[in-house]
Amino acid sequence: MEFLLLGLTDNPALEPLIFSLFLSMYLVTILRNLLIILAISFDSHLQTLMYFFLSNLSLNDICLSTSIIPKMLVNILRQNQMITYTGCLTQIGFVLVFVYTENFLLAVMAYDRYVAICHPLMYTIIMKPSVCFRLVLVSQFISTADMVLHTLMLLRLSFCTDLQIPHFFCELAQVIRLACSDALTDDIVILFAAFLFAGAAICGIIFSYVHIVSSVLRMPSKEGKHKAFSTCGSHLSVVSLFYGTSFGVYISSAVTDSPRKTAVASVMYSVVP
Repeated sequence: MEFLLLGLTDNPALEPLIFSLFLSMYLVTILRNLLIILAISFDSHLQTLMYFFLSNLSLNDICLSTSIIPKMLVNILRQNQMITYTGCLTQIGFVLVFVYTENFLLAVMAYDRYVAICHPLMYTIIMKPSVCFRLVLVSQFISTADMVLHTLMLLRLSFCTDLQIPHFFCELAQVIRLACSDALTDDIVILFAAFLFAGAAICGIIFSYVHIVSSVLRMPSKEGKHKAFSTCGSHLSVVSLFYGTSFGVYISSAVTDSPRKTAVASVMYSVVP
């Protein structure tokens, strides 16, 4: 059994442009994240806990992009948008793991900045290297457990003959819509997991930044305020882009009749950040 990925457009004339754009974004993603990891590995000044989380985020971003973009580029080159059932489930699994890991890492990084700015004298006591390593390990474990649950539930579904996915990769919700059997339980589990894990992460990020902003505003020096905001600015930008577009995609998929527009919007949380 094979699925047909409809991609971002049904206009063949646009495919060379899409190929060039995604190839450029993929190369930039790989190169810049590798440079971040190498810089942190070889520069002793950067071997702090903040950069430990950043290197994990960079590695996760490389893996997330690699699980999506190469298959898309190969399909465009071969003029063949088919993906096998096994390949589709494998891609779903990898995307789930890396998206949820990113979700948790962004929350952990916000908490790290909260402790550093709001409780600087307690930072080395609260954020021990062993604690940080466990936080990353727990994030990956929960993400993997969530992926296994969704994959096992997906395996119990039977599919019809019309196996066209209006997306540029195998996205869990889109694949479930193709099922002939009852998928209500799968939809409930997806919503529950999203609200539980993404909701917990967002609440943690909001809690951290409310206290960070409050502490920064009480700082007497402008230099201290600038330094505090500069360390959080890039993280807050990625958080806004990642969660803002993710919610936008799922809200638009609920109210629009154009899955292709939803696929285009998905680029904003799966590739751009």
